[in-house]
Amino acid sequence: MGERRPMRILGIGDHVSCGSALVEEGRLVAAITDERLVREKMVFGVPRESIKAILELTGLGPEEIDAIAVATINQHLIDGYVDFRGGWFGLKRSPFKQALFEIGSRVSRYRQQIPILDDIYYALRQPAFAHRRRRLREIFREEFGFTCPVHFLDHHYCHATSAYYTSGYRDALVVSIDGGGDGKSARIYSVVDGRFTELTSISSFDSLGAFYSYITEICGFKAGRHEGKITGLAAYGEPIYIPQLQQLIVEEEGQIRNIGNVFFLSALETLRRLLPPDFSHKDLAASIQVYTEQMVVRLVRHWLQRSGHTRVALAGGLFANVKINQRIHEIPGVESVFVHPGMSDAGMPVGAALGLYHELSDAPYDPDFVAMEHVYLGPEYTEAEIRRALERAGVQATYHEDVEAEIARLLVEDKVVARFNGRMEYGPRALGNRTILYQATDPTIQYWLNEALNRTEFMPFAPVVMAEHAGRCFHHVEGAENTARFMTITFDCTDWMRETCPGVVHIDGTARPQLVSRQDNPSMYRILEEYHARTGIPCLINTSFNMHEEPIVCSPEDAIRSFQMGHLDYLAIGPWIVENPEPAPRITDPEKFQRHVNRRGAGRRSRPEHQPVPA
Repeated sequence: MGERRPMRILGIGDHVSCGSALVEEGRLVAAITDERLVREKMVFGVPRESIKAILELTGLGPEEIDAIAVATINQHLIDGYVDFRGGWFGLKRSPFKQALFEIGSRVSRYRQQIPILDDIYYALRQPAFAHRRRRLREIFREEFGFTCPVHFLDHHYCHATSAYYTSGYRDALVVSIDGGGDGKSARIYSVVDGRFTELTSISSFDSLGAFYSYITEICGFKAGRHEGKITGLAAYGEPIYIPQLQQLIVEEEGQIRNIGNVFFLSALETLRRLLPPDFSHKDLAASIQVYTEQMVVRLVRHWLQRSGHTRVALAGGLFANVKINQRIHEIPGVESVFVHPGMSDAGMPVGAALGLYHELSDAPYDPDFVAMEHVYLGPEYTEAEIRRALERAGVQATYHEDVEAEIARLLVEDKVVARFNGRMEYGPRALGNRTILYQATDPTIQYWLNEALNRTEFMPFAPVVMAEHAGRCFHHVEGAENTARFMTITFDCTDWMRETCPGVVHIDGTARPQLVSRQDNPSMYRILEEYHARTGIPCLINTSFNMHEEPIVCSPEDAIRSFQMGHLDYLAIGPWIVENPEPAPRITDPEKFQRHVNRRGAGRRSRPEHQPVPA
């Protein structure tokens, strides 16, 4: 008898930030979101391009895949890519689905009087859900040649498995919270030795994540896309509107309750009615941020006490909010916290594949087995491919045997360096391979580099820090070292950090670091090591290599184009360095910054012109 070949599970996510992942014998070997390939941020749809990319990256044929794990059981089919540029309120939906949202917005106020409204709402959608499941099976078979079984897994279970199986914990409280999926906005589990016991769930109607998105929309940003801007803006404001929020949503005994009975359009209307006409955006941002932190801390603390766990593993879009993650880490009695690097729906293919592997495999759960050693799980390009891309673009490049030392030298000389190297990162953060680097000592960078990249001025930059120097830079890192490898949590900065590296310390005194070791990313660590040897400073600014509203770069062509558009000083691409003959001027405009921070009153329209206003 021949040797048994490895069990391979292909994970699929076909909703917002669609993508694919491959798990082989319990180890995550590839994960790619389609946004990076089709160059449309947070794109929806059947992830055809990432499926192709993963098969090409691994050299596998469809017959070598043992099962397909699709994240989310019940949702509508999006066959083809749909852009998410307008956010949840600007999304081009089918007439049927748009009508459901319009109706749901209007009848939500009667939910207490008519408890079966939820059941009616989801019953109306069941034929569309069944069509999606049937059609996806056809697409996998007819377009790709897959003949293996196709399994559909619960939305929040996929978030939870992504968190647990990459945490290294034997036992943990595992929490998934987001806007909604499969009729729920949260599920909370007690997990011991790979056995999941659900403690509670929260309906999509009672979604805390959705309320954060409503505030994002009211402040003139795009719900579902720009919640991070609210987190950044919140530090400039005061939480004076919490009383208004308390009229609509509360935490009670380990549950979130939508006591205002508002949903989608009716939520926007009610919030605008409760707020003064000239409300302060920064104060409203501070209010939803602080109030959400308070509710999540109470929720998690309640289930920690009930379960007896001291470790917490987190996934779901709400935990893209790094300040919330810090507050959970600070709960008395929490020994350790881990946030899955792909915490949003972009990580669902990973959770689906890991969850199904452990359901199908006979192997006992082993917390010492590393499911995800790093996040460098996307495409990689050879030196020959990079050289051809440079030649086609007509740019002059210099080859360097020790490119990391040259990058460090440029950084010491006050240059901005875009770095493209190795396999692309998985998840929303740039973690050294598709990254823009600059020294952290410049307090004005928030103005001029955001301007060059066409980004919002009040958004802070994050540091990449040599892991062994974490204690010099941050307070209370213990128990969150592993999650800080992936830039998923904030810490309070030390006095030394505030004084020495003001370019990465937010106005509230926190920073969201990537702690990097030589093992995690040898090239990035070598740059830091060289920079530290020259300056005595163990950290640099690390921001994503992309223009505003574009995905992080994937290919050499993407890198060259983004480098030129941003007019950055240098591009370090593989072993080559390109100097920009026309770098962007360093424009410092405090007045523009203040205008953005101090905006007041109603934000942008909540619906595109082509959508009808319901009667």
